Amino acid sequence: MNAVLLSVHVLAAIIAIGPVCVATSMFPPEARRALDDEPGAVSRLPVLARICRTYALVGIAVPVFGLATASSMGVLGEPWVLVSIVLTLTAAGVLAGVVLPRQKVLLEGAGPREVLVAATGRLAAATGVFNLLWAVVTVLMIVRPGSSTGV
Repeated sequence: MNAVLLSVHVLAAIIAIGPVCVATSMFPPEARRALDDEPGAVSRLPVLARICRTYALVGIAVPVFGLATASSMGVLGEPWVLVSIVLTLTAAGVLAGVVLPRQKVLLEGAGPREVLVAATGRLAAATGVFNLLWAVVTVLMIVRPGSSTGV
């Protein structure tokens, strides 16, 4: 059963978190292109935002199966798991509380151009934090410091 849960957890992470990381990273440069009136950029923004929202919802499966896996393996109280949980919650908070709302603001395009350009910079920074958090979680899942199976 552990192998099945772990497989579903890893597959969910690859299938759900990967597209969110890529789409969130692509959004700020596309928003800048749209502000510069580059052809096609405006039409790509809603697609990227929809990918982010959709895969964010699908991504809920990752911590659900992660918790089930950790529980079934008896490692739920391990420090690397607890740190991963905190970082995952932080990443979810950054995505839901910063990235997605800022994407929405940029999609609506309300405000002076200078404000929108600055907003793309802040969105890019938030996206970088989101992706960095997921990178750290991924490393923790592989290395598992302090675990009996860690490197």
